[in-house]
Parts: sequence; structure tokens; C-alpha cells
Amino acid sequence: MIRFIGILLIILAIMMLSNMLIEKTITTMSTSKKSLPIYCVDTEESKVAISFDAAWGNDDTDDLLKILDEYNIKATFFLVSMWVEKYPDDVKKILAAGHDVGNHSSTHPHMSQLSKEGIKEELMGAHEKVKSLTGYEMELFRPPFGDYNDTLVETARECNYYTIQWDVDSRVMNLQSL
Repeated sequence: MIRFIGILLIILAIMMLSNMLIEKTITTMSTSKKSLPIYCVDTEESKVAISFDAAWGNDDTDDLLKILDEYNIKATFFLVSMWVEKYPDDVKKILAAGHDVGNHSSTHPHMSQLSKEGIKEELMGAHEKVKSLTGYEMELFRPPFGDYNDTLVETARECNYYTIQWDVDSRVMNLQSL
């Protein structure tokens, strides 16, 4: 048994070494053109975009705004209609502090399961709530749950929205690798 384990370890070591020494090139080709949300933006300067999804409570909003202000950091807050209705003063505080607000839908559904008309209702419902409260015209949209498809991205674009995703999810990020 020990001999078998030793041979197995040697084979694994050889496979790992050969894997590291062989240069790999992966080329992908696609005949379909998929509509994708924005995950990142290339800039000449190193920058980080910080965003928050505001869909449920506001327990930490004041503290968060204070911390962002203390460090002179601007962020984007993606708002759901029901949050705007429940916390209108917070929406105004966010904008007054110089932060951006984006659309996070009216009811926080899985957007890829909606028809084109349903998508428009979700987008424009939230849009009108923020606009009537503040006069602000949102341009950014973050789909709830990160759930999207071609129809969503294209419909959002027709409604003058850029669909934005995140590129690091704090729920799965391994801090030890930093």
C-alpha cells in the first residue's frame, strides 16, 4: 500500500511539473454575439469603483456615508424602488454627498425570467421613483442577483441604461490570497 501511494505521489508530481512547464494557449471562438454587462473599465490610472446595493434596510447608511466622506471616497448606490419609497431622505443624502445612484429594479426580481415588457416596467418604475424624488436621471443599472441575459442587457440599453456587474464578490473573495 505504501508503495502504491508513493507511485501515485510521483505520478502527480510529474503531472504538476509538466503542467507548469508547458506553455498553454487557449483560444476561444464564438459565432454568436452575446450582450454582456460592464464588469470593469480600463483607465490609465489605477482606480477602484465601490458600489452598494440598497434593497432592504438602512441601518448602516448614515455610518457608511460618514466613513466614505471621512476618506473622501465616492461610491455608487444601486437602489430598489421599495428602498427609495421607504428611505427617501437617505436617497437625498446620498446624492447630496456627491455619490452616484443607479437603478437596481423596482421589485428585485430575477430579471432574466422577465419578458422585455416586464424588464422595461422594472427599470422605468425605479427610474421614475428616483427622478420624481430628486430630479436625478440614473444611467447605471445593476441586475438583482447578477442575473442577466441578452434581452435584459439590450432592453436596458434601449432605456438608456448601462448594465453594470461586479467583478469581485465579497461573499466569495479569499482574503488570504491578497
